[in-house]
Amino acid sequence: MTEQTERERALDVVTRVVTEAELEHEGGARDGELVVTLPGEKKFKTVVSLVVGESALSVSAFVIRNADEQHERFYRYLLRRNLRMPLLAYSIDASGDVYVGGRIPLRAVDEELLDSLLGVVLEAADAPFNELLLIGFITSMRKEWDWRVKNGESLRNLEAFRSVLEHPDGSAQD
Repeated sequence: MTEQTERERALDVVTRVVTEAELEHEGGARDGELVVTLPGEKKFKTVVSLVVGESALSVSAFVIRNADEQHERFYRYLLRRNLRMPLLAYSIDASGDVYVGGRIPLRAVDEELLDSLLGVVLEAADAPFNELLLIGFITSMRKEWDWRVKNGESLRNLEAFRSVLEHPDGSAQD
């Protein structure tokens, strides 16, 4: 019997952890990739790419699309969160869409680290989601709210923002 390589060991750990946690997952398009879906509270779900490479585990998850407005405030908010976030960091792609990601040396990959890593990804994508929407998309959200109210459409997915969207000046009313 041959000894497992560091890459094979890390891939086994990743597969075992997501399977035992009963997380929805499937093989990705790249060799050594596992695509995992994490259920969220503010953001419905976060899809995470875990790629076990030759020397590192690469982690990447989409957080939110490029803001429509208040770009400086939007990115400042994310950069400040970077200061407190272990293992990962926010970044943007060529379109300005926001991702969270990082690289972990394969020798560090174990069950405890992977569990923590998935928790950090979920926290990074889910916790700031509503605040990011309010910063970067408030004008669109107000238009959508007004249209739905006018047309008697469901407000269900905007309820979390009712206190801001019901009032044209943006102030929350109790």
